Amino acid sequence: MARAVPRADHGGGRRSLCDERVEGQGRGAPAVLRSRALPGCNEKILAYFEEIGQPFHIYDMERGYADFLKSCDCASLEVVADRDNYDYVYLAEKLITLAGRKMHSKKNHLNAFRKEHPEAEFRPITDEIVTQCKLELNSWYKQHRQDDGTVDPFIGYERTAILEVLNNFEDFGLKGGAILMDGRVVAFTFGEQLNTDTAVIHVEKADPEVRGAYPAINQGFVEYAWSGMTYINREEDMGIEGLRKAKESYKPEKLIEKFNATLRSNDCKAL
Repeated sequence: MARAVPRADHGGGRRSLCDERVEGQGRGAPAVLRSRALPGCNEKILAYFEEIGQPFHIYDMERGYADFLKSCDCASLEVVADRDNYDYVYLAEKLITLAGRKMHSKKNHLNAFRKEHPEAEFRPITDEIVTQCKLELNSWYKQHRQDDGTVDPFIGYERTAILEVLNNFEDFGLKGGAILMDGRVVAFTFGEQLNTDTAVIHVEKADPEVRGAYPAINQGFVEYAWSGMTYINREEDMGIEGLRKAKESYKPEKLIEKFNATLRSNDCKAL
């Protein structure tokens, strides 16, 4: 099934179906089409998918583009919200201080961790501790084995992707942090600055047997790396019940809505 996404790599290596210029920052950054370019661009993309005989779908749109598609005169598209891919966005200050009644349980877990493990220390991810992070990742992976010894394929894909990042950490230009206890990494995380006021956390893993390890790495990393940011985007929950519960428990400031679109009929003509 062919897939269209309203993003573009405009670093010079890929030619767009649209001749209109796009606005963006750097290779691989999301492309923002100027409003006057949108109608012509959509018509060209729709015509292309019709030419190759593939169904037309758009995934992971934010509301602005979704609203535009709904108003398209020459094509009928079904645009639906994709709750499983909403991004969770938090105030950085709240993740650092854990202040307030709603965050009381998180602060209790963090305080219990610090009391039970005074030897624990937060350290930024460097070449020196990447190997320990890999060991913790493998331990986390083994803990997800089912009774018959199998592992959800998604867990395997995630492990492979994280290993690739850890093996090339400097090349990705990320910031990361880890919690060490007696020389062993019990939690690690990494992310990057998304824009002028927001950082995004891509990965966060911890030993579930160590009470408070998740709150400790969450709070410690934001305080270390992102205290100057206003917002922290902790990405989507992918419809996983436990992950959704965990993300909601940190009381997000807002959710970034995502939408998918499917073509019903097309009377557009490419310009």
